[in-house]
Amino acid sequence: MPSELEVAMESLIKVFHRYSSKQGNSATLSRAELKHLMANELSNFLESQKDPAAIDKIMKDLDTNGDGQVDFEEFVSLVVGLSVACEQCYQMHLRQQSHRK
Repeated sequence: MPSELEVAMESLIKVFHRYSSKQGNSATLSRAELKHLMANELSNFLESQKDPAAIDKIMKDLDTNGDGQVDFEEFVSLVVGLSVACEQCYQMHLRQQSHRK
């Protein structure tokens, strides 16, 4: 039986490939595929962005090799960055709760 972490890793891989296989190269996300993925899978994050050019900026930041596509390794850096930010918020929330006691 897979562990919780193994299931999470499998989920990341499946989500990436669900969107990357929609057009062109099935091993990469185009800008449109990335936008669709973020709209469906990271909608809360996307809604919090007030900048209408957020997707373009994210795409530029993720596309480290400059090929106009986001491969799985580049995509994982987005997930890691968001996870770190969420964990920092979680820690801050825990500190605030402990101060209230």
